[in-house]
Amino acid sequence: MQSYEVIVTGGGPVGSVAARLLASAGIEVLLLEAGATTAMDLRASTLHPPTLDMLDSMGLLDRLLPQGLKAPVFQYRNNATGDVVQLDMAELADRSAFPFRLQCEQWKLAHLASADLAADPRGTVLFSHRVVAFAQDQDGVTVHAETPLSIESFRCRYLIACDGGNSIIRKWLDIAFEGFTYPEKFLCLSTDYPLQEHVPGIAYVNYIADPGQWMVLLKTPSVWRILVPSSQMDPDDLLLSDATKNSVIGRLIGGPADAIATEHRTIYRVHQRVAKDYRIGRVLLAGDAAHLNNPLGGFGMNSGIHDVWNLTRKLAAILREKQDEALLDLYARQRRTVMREFVQAQTIRNKKMLEMSAEESSRAYEAELRRTVADPKRRLDYLMTQSMYRSLEREAEIE
Repeated sequence: MQSYEVIVTGGGPVGSVAARLLASAGIEVLLLEAGATTAMDLRASTLHPPTLDMLDSMGLLDRLLPQGLKAPVFQYRNNATGDVVQLDMAELADRSAFPFRLQCEQWKLAHLASADLAADPRGTVLFSHRVVAFAQDQDGVTVHAETPLSIESFRCRYLIACDGGNSIIRKWLDIAFEGFTYPEKFLCLSTDYPLQEHVPGIAYVNYIADPGQWMVLLKTPSVWRILVPSSQMDPDDLLLSDATKNSVIGRLIGGPADAIATEHRTIYRVHQRVAKDYRIGRVLLAGDAAHLNNPLGGFGMNSGIHDVWNLTRKLAAILREKQDEALLDLYARQRRTVMREFVQAQTIRNKKMLEMSAEESSRAYEAELRRTVADPKRRLDYLMTQSMYRSLEREAEIE
C-alpha cells in the first residue's frame, strides 16, 4: 500500500491548490480526482485580490493572468431607473499588487496547479480515482478509491476533503451540513454575443436590480454569463427554452434576442450551508465540502482557497516543525467562524439587495450605497469587505 503524508481528494481549484501548497512545503502529497481530467466547467470564475496575492506567491499568477480578464470596476445597476453605481478596486493598490478581480474560469487554475504538482517529486496526481471509503486510526488514515478497473488503497497521516458540496467524506463522517437551500431555481446562460454593444458603459462585473427579475452579469474571456432566479415551479424545459433565453437577454439589451445564441444553459439550486465541524480526527474539510453559499460576490471559490492557505500552513508546522495538532482545531475555528460571520452573511445581504423592488432599492439600498461611494472611509471599508480582506483580518483575530 502506497503511503503519503497527506492525501487531498478533489482536483478542482481548491484541492489542487491545497496539494500544490503542501508539495511546496516539502510534504509528500497525493491528489485524487474522480474525473479523467481537470473538469472544464464554467462554475466559479472570479478571483479576488487577496487570492491573487496567494497565487502570486505560489508562482501561478504570472501564467494565470494572461488567461483571464482584469476587472477592477464592478457595478450595481437599476434597470427601472437607469441608475448605475460603480466601485473601483484600484483604491486597494496600497494593499495589493493586484487591485482587481480576475475573471477566469476555475478550471484554468486547477489545471495549472495540478500540472505543477505532477511535475514536483513530492507530488502525485491520480485521475479516475473516486474515493469511496476511508478509515482512520491513531496513526493515520487508510483511503480506498475506485478506478475503472479496481479498488486501490492508500495510506496517509492526514486526509483533506476538497470533494465538493456532495462530499462523500463529509457524509461518511456524518457531519451536519447546517443551513438552507433557496427555494428558487437558478438559470445560468452563457453567450459570446457582444452584450457590451447594447449596454453602454457596462463593466465586466455587474449586479442588476430589475422590478421583474434581478440578474448577475459577468464577463469571462470566452463568454458573458447571465445568472437569473426563477420559480421552483417552473419546468426545466421552460427555463431552458428559447423563449426564456429571449426574454432574459431581450430585457437586458432592450430589444429582440431571437438571433442571439447561447453556449450553455444550466439550471442549478443554490445553498447557504456550513459544516458543523471542519475536523474529525485526522480528516479535515475545505472548500465546498465545508461550506456552500450563493454566488453573489464571488466568494465561494475564494473562500475555499483561503481555507487551504490556512490549513496547509498548519499541517506543515505539524509535520515539519513537530507543532501540536491543536493547530488543526484552530484552523476549524478560524475558517468556520469566518464563513458564518462574513461570507454567509454577506452573500445573503447581496441577494436581498437585488431582490428589492425598484422603489425600495432607490429609496434604501441605492441611497446607502451612494453615501458609501461619496465617503472615502466608508468606500474603502466596503471595498475591503467585498474583496475579502476583512474576512482574512477577522480570521487572524481568532485564537
